[in-house]
Amino acid sequence: MSGNVIELKLRNMFSDDTNVFDASAYALGGQISSSLLELRHLRYLDLSMNNFEGTPIPNFLGSIKTLRYLNLSSASFGGTLPSNLGNLSSLQYLDLNSYFNESTENDLNWLPNLTSLKYLNLGNVDLSKVRNYWLQAVNKLSSLQELHLPTCGLSTLPLSSSVVNLTSLSVLDLSYNGFNSSIPSWIFNLTSLVYLDLSSNDIQGVFPDEFVQLKFLKHIDLSENSFIQGNLSRTLGKLCGLQVLDLSFNDINGEMTDVIDGFSECSNSSLELLHLGYNNLNGFIPSSIGNLRNLKYLLLMRNSFSGSIPETIGNLSSLQELYLADNLMAGTIPVSLGQLSKLVYVDISKNLWTGVITEAHFSNLTSLKEVSIDQSSGRITLVFNISYEWIPPFKLRYINVKSCKVGPGFPSWLRNQNELNSVSVACAELSGTIPKWFWELDLLLDRLDFSNNQLTGRLPNTIRFNHQGIVFLNSNLFTGPMPLLSSNVTSLHLDNNLFSGPIPTDFGQRMPILADLDLSFNSLNGSIPMSVRNLASLLTFVVSNNRLTGKIPDFWDGLLEIYVIDMSNNSFTGEIPKSFGSLSGLKFLTLSNNRLSGEFPSVLRNCTMMEALKLGDNRISGRVPGWIGGTMPSLLILSLRSNLFSGNVPTKLCNLSSLHILDLAHNNLSGSIPSCVGNLIGMSSIQEDARYEGQFIVATKGTEYFYETTLYLVNSIDLSGNNLSGQVPELTENLSKLGILNLSINHLTGKIPESISRLRILETLDLSRNQLSGTIPPVMASITSLNHLNLSHNNLSGSIPTTNQFQTFTDPSIYEGNSALCGVPLPTKCNRDDGTSNDSPGNEDNGDEDDDDNERVWFFISMVLGFVVGFWAVFGTLLVKKTWREAYCKFFDDMKERLSVAYLRRRMKEKGTASSG
Repeated sequence: MSGNVIELKLRNMFSDDTNVFDASAYALGGQISSSLLELRHLRYLDLSMNNFEGTPIPNFLGSIKTLRYLNLSSASFGGTLPSNLGNLSSLQYLDLNSYFNESTENDLNWLPNLTSLKYLNLGNVDLSKVRNYWLQAVNKLSSLQELHLPTCGLSTLPLSSSVVNLTSLSVLDLSYNGFNSSIPSWIFNLTSLVYLDLSSNDIQGVFPDEFVQLKFLKHIDLSENSFIQGNLSRTLGKLCGLQVLDLSFNDINGEMTDVIDGFSECSNSSLELLHLGYNNLNGFIPSSIGNLRNLKYLLLMRNSFSGSIPETIGNLSSLQELYLADNLMAGTIPVSLGQLSKLVYVDISKNLWTGVITEAHFSNLTSLKEVSIDQSSGRITLVFNISYEWIPPFKLRYINVKSCKVGPGFPSWLRNQNELNSVSVACAELSGTIPKWFWELDLLLDRLDFSNNQLTGRLPNTIRFNHQGIVFLNSNLFTGPMPLLSSNVTSLHLDNNLFSGPIPTDFGQRMPILADLDLSFNSLNGSIPMSVRNLASLLTFVVSNNRLTGKIPDFWDGLLEIYVIDMSNNSFTGEIPKSFGSLSGLKFLTLSNNRLSGEFPSVLRNCTMMEALKLGDNRISGRVPGWIGGTMPSLLILSLRSNLFSGNVPTKLCNLSSLHILDLAHNNLSGSIPSCVGNLIGMSSIQEDARYEGQFIVATKGTEYFYETTLYLVNSIDLSGNNLSGQVPELTENLSKLGILNLSINHLTGKIPESISRLRILETLDLSRNQLSGTIPPVMASITSLNHLNLSHNNLSGSIPTTNQFQTFTDPSIYEGNSALCGVPLPTKCNRDDGTSNDSPGNEDNGDEDDDDNERVWFFISMVLGFVVGFWAVFGTLLVKKTWREAYCKFFDDMKERLSVAYLRRRMKEKGTASSG
């Protein structure tokens, strides 16, 4: 009534980090009355954290010229920034952070008028319109001490500015703007700067040495950029007043020794937070880190650090959080870690620790709340050796110990941990039953994980969980009926146990918010209860490898979020439910190895996001539908093997550009193999990222292999055991990553195509029991990855190649049934005309030698013909002409007499020479 109000604070106190479920119920809204103008002395106005539902900021606020403090942040105002705010010449504090509904028309023409402004926060306000001149506008606020412009869409960070008037600026936040440049030089002229946040941009290059000019800096956040540096600059270590250094989520490589040594040289380093996580740093953590006595938070996760934790870690008496997960560290964990009495969180998972953990490692950890030691190798090299009587000095909320030897007994040191809400002791060689005292702790859990142990006994139904509880009790030896846990459980994994009996009929009502269910590899019997239809949030439903019977219920049209269904290896009968066709988001459907019948359901054409369709080993008949190739473009696996399908292989299957397993083996398919099979481009690559595709048995190398976690690596085509005819299609480079090709037990004719040499990483090739003819192409020897081959029972001829991989195929049965085939390892030798064998290595290519043999034959023929013609030309004439015959005889008589006289003279001469001697 007097109007003598100086401060008006109407901030919604229930929406800032509070536990109020519906904070909006406490928010102010509606119209703001212009009666505020009657408060002639108003200096302070705070309407933040309310909900004005997109109404514009009232224009009359620009008329309250006495205002020094205005906070409208997160109050859901709408429209553009009002230019009349520039009338508030006395304003010192302006916070419009996240104030409004989105607008792209904001400008800053009004800003330079606020000459008294010391604090400005326009975070999350779209300033993309002024991205080229925002710095000029801000630069006129010479009194400004704090500037917060995160997530403003500025995108342009000026690299230089002739004069920077922001000499009083102590806080600069330009994070999340998408800058694509190096750190600008003008920042180093802000010599009063205490806090610098340039995180989550795309700032590049190395760290400038000019940082040393900012001697008052206490906080540097350059995370989530693209910095690349060999060794972190020692310059950073010279900022002895620095309290926060965050360089996480960059591409920094090299070592961290220089920067740590730099900080350790400070007489009393002020550093409290060092975050270098998510980079490419390597080398050891230097012992000098023990000199950072004020360090509270050390985050070095997701790098490539090696070596062990230095013993000097025990000197960090202020340390509260230690994160070394996902590195290449190894060795023993120092006992000095147990001296950190203020340590609250420690995560040293995904490394290669060895040695023994004893009570000494935890002796003084009185503040410890969370501990994670999840070994990355899967091999147990770290052993917990803690006495049965030991009582920990801490009360944990979170424990994650995996692939460490904690057993064989259940860890007794958990018996006083009654504040736990997340318990994971997996792959720990635990055996026996879970003791009764553990269940009597009456924990309220978020997560329970005792997977991959040898725990026995029955599970109680009394385990309590918070909202969205997660349970992993798989891969143990639990017995008895399937337990019904808390109604708050969202993820239940009981697979690979010895549970028996039926799935409880009220299962769906008792666990209504269940999203993930895995009951596979147990001994459950009976049918799927109808109450499963109540699981409206269900995403994955896996009950494979049990003894379930009956028909698959037809209620799936109510479970629209589900994307994984696996009921394989049971004894289900009847047809595939038509309600599966309502699941447009279904990605993985596995019904193989049951007794299902009927034809391929046409309603599955609605499942356009399908990635794996496995219906093998059933009694499904009819034709393989060609529409699969058009309506399931993301299909990775198609397995219809061992059914009763007939007709042709649809050419439209070639449209499946992502397909990496095609298995139509052991049906009654006929006709030729579509030539386009050689163009399945999904076989030209190997999936780089592991993904869920379920479990699958692949026929390869003459046997069956069970794939689970590595199925994404397999590229296979199996059309064996059908009535296919025609030739083997040409194989293109699109099959270059094909690992398995099985076309056996068909009626294929023609030759083995030489294009098979394009399958560079082929491991298994089975063309047996067909009617193939011709030779084995010598180019097949270039497939050096081939380790299983079967060409038996065809009409192949010629010699068997003997180079490269063919030298390892010593089993003659892989070539038997080819009567015209010869060479090692068959007993039939490939003989040459000179009587020698051509079975030795290197004789498989005889083209040049055949030419030489032909020339040799014609040489001998011409020589014989020449002798015959010459002989009869002379001897025949002597027989016919008497005068030639008499002259011929006289010639020989004369020659005889001459030779006799010459001989006698030589003998007489030799005799005379001997007498005189």
